[in-house]
Amino acid sequence: MNAARGATPQAVSIDTIMPAEMAVRAEQAGVRRASMDPLTVLVLSVLGGAFISFGAIFSTTVSAGASGLPYGVAKLLAGIVFSLGFIMVVIAGAELFTGNNLIVIAWASGKVKTRGLLQNWILTFAGNCFGAIATAGLMLSTTQYTFGAGAVGLAALTTANGKAALAFAPAVALGIMCNALVCLASWMCYSARTNVDRVAIIVLPIAAFVAAGFEHSIANAYFIPMGLFIKATAPDSFWNAIGKTAADFPQLTWNNFFVGNLVPVTVGNIIGGSIMVGAVYWFVYLRKERA
Repeated sequence: MNAARGATPQAVSIDTIMPAEMAVRAEQAGVRRASMDPLTVLVLSVLGGAFISFGAIFSTTVSAGASGLPYGVAKLLAGIVFSLGFIMVVIAGAELFTGNNLIVIAWASGKVKTRGLLQNWILTFAGNCFGAIATAGLMLSTTQYTFGAGAVGLAALTTANGKAALAFAPAVALGIMCNALVCLASWMCYSARTNVDRVAIIVLPIAAFVAAGFEHSIANAYFIPMGLFIKATAPDSFWNAIGKTAADFPQLTWNNFFVGNLVPVTVGNIIGGSIMVGAVYWFVYLRKERA
């Protein structure tokens, strides 16, 4: 005991996890994700879609009646609260199609087969969309869109109509920019040692893509169906409260959701996440190992 008391104190240091080690972590995570059984992936993907929807619900509610704020401030607030969905995916545990674009790192290293990569993407995309649309249906039954004298529903309709009105090329480009930020958030999480680190890492990139108006396929699988459900079923009392009619949202159709938005945004998300982030970091840090 006395010897212990007289011992020289030892400095405790925690070395920073650098990008080269982050690449190895990302590769290992890709292998784990691609090797999960399909049912587990599907269930976790449904959760992922629901979690992103929670962020979208929070964002829509905060945006309601925020027209008096400067545009950038209102978008920043919406983006910060929207990050809740991604925090839940990472901390609570779920599978998210856009984040799983980083599995290309393990695929490029030859540790995940093409079949495994595509199977994971298909299952996560399907599960995420189901979870998001189902959450929208549940939210409709709560009549939460009527809160604030209909301000919440008006915010949901305005957001959905704007997304459904996008032309194909801008939707692709906005999808690219969005998932570059989402996958950079996921990538930087590989440098985290604690959940506090992960939360701090996630918030700003996610807030940035929302504030900038970029497009996220899974978030849109909540935003646009929610607007469509309100447009189709809202009572006259709601329309009277907001001083509008369903005809004021002409772009809000199922065809514009699936063909006009979901397809181009998903293509853009894949390019932004798998190529602009995953492939680039694989090339920089792991290609020599493959060679």
